[in-house]
Amino acid sequence: MFVGRKDILEDLESLWRKRTSSLVACRGRRRIGKSTLFREFARRSAEVYIEIEGLPPTDERKMTNQDEIDHFMESLDLATGCGFRKIERWLQAFAALDGQINDAKRTVVLLDEISWMGKYDPLFPAVLWKAWETMFHRHENLIVVICGSVSSWIQKNILGSTGFAGRLSRNYVIPELALSECVQFWGEAASRVSPREILDVLSITGGVPRYLEEIDPGASADENIRRMCFEKGGELFKDFDSIFSPLLGEGVELKRDVLAALVEGPKSGVELSECLGAGNNGRFAELLRDLKEGGFIDDDPGKNPATGAESRVAKYRLRDNYVRFYLKYVLPRKSEIDRGVFRYASLDQLPEWDAVRGLQFENLIVNNYRELIPYLHVGSSIVESAAPYRNARAVRGSKRKGVQIDLLVQTACTAYVVEIKRMKHIGSEIEDEMREKIRRLPLREGMSVRPVLVYDGELAPVVSGRGYFDSIVPARKLLGLS
Repeated sequence: MFVGRKDILEDLESLWRKRTSSLVACRGRRRIGKSTLFREFARRSAEVYIEIEGLPPTDERKMTNQDEIDHFMESLDLATGCGFRKIERWLQAFAALDGQINDAKRTVVLLDEISWMGKYDPLFPAVLWKAWETMFHRHENLIVVICGSVSSWIQKNILGSTGFAGRLSRNYVIPELALSECVQFWGEAASRVSPREILDVLSITGGVPRYLEEIDPGASADENIRRMCFEKGGELFKDFDSIFSPLLGEGVELKRDVLAALVEGPKSGVELSECLGAGNNGRFAELLRDLKEGGFIDDDPGKNPATGAESRVAKYRLRDNYVRFYLKYVLPRKSEIDRGVFRYASLDQLPEWDAVRGLQFENLIVNNYRELIPYLHVGSSIVESAAPYRNARAVRGSKRKGVQIDLLVQTACTAYVVEIKRMKHIGSEIEDEMREKIRRLPLREGMSVRPVLVYDGELAPVVSGRGYFDSIVPARKLLGLS
């Protein structure tokens, strides 16, 4: 089953209308479906598909550049039947690949996990450039995709390379699937399963296709979460260590530390570097950029509602729902999970379980704010900013206290103050809470303010009947469910 990515697939399809070959770069976190995307594209529109993935590092023995070249040639043989040849140089390997390209047939070549492929040869990027210029570029029906989960390698060696400047036809960063697309993983069961159950699972997995593939539509949300997260063999119990294995490159341990430091709340780059004892330098900035492009963190700068200017200090928050849940709620129970304590346990017995699900739900909606915009009735206005807003301190020279807003959406003239709630019953007290938040929110002169409620649960009729909120959006609508 293939879900979503319609816009990217259509954009890729347009490359065939060119009279020359195309070079495409693609980045994104592991498990996001990068390889699957290009396999599907090739299945739909190409006649030949050649996929070669870099050989991952291992702790069994030290890998070498020759290992990578041998693996390249073995993969090429499996894809084309060209026969394995022992060679020693990357240019020879690329020449062998070039020899398998037929100009009469539409061909997609995926060089996957490119950072692993070129890990042991500092000249690899230069040789790849030479292969493109002298071999691959001359074909008319060829799309070469350079793909990887280590964004910094592609940024440094491809996007930031003067040699590749102007050569790229496309440059994609693959995001999570939209909420309405995620529902398709429940198949026909989606019409029988309550929106709350679907939202609870998505609050843990986010829109990561590989995690959604593990869903059992016939099991409850709690059972799916227990099996995936709280069993020793569960996919989401193991995956954090797999994604952030020290074997996968330099800086992985520091990345883990950054994510752990953000579990309790947002921090600026300076605050992160200070609490981790890391230098606030270009290398640390590159690490943060890598995590951001992977979708693990976001800096959510937003605009200052009091001035309309960009916030001076960006605060990084832990964006990825899975990583957020794993570090906050699974990792502290790792030894118990290893002992099988939760094999038959109900998750309702876990402390603060409802509060945890509420926070995960809030993060899920913030991450998918673009799907919320049509329900805010912004019309033709441009959304200039959409981010959580936190002003913990009182405004200097004012009696106004600090305020925290789940999501603040701003156009040129209007601030949409979005409250996100997941509760069994939501009563009229939500209106008083919102009034107080708006009272504390510093707004520049001439700005309108519109309260918005996004919720999952039973909403008291009086809340919708009194008309205080300008928009009330049941979360099931964001799933595309009536």
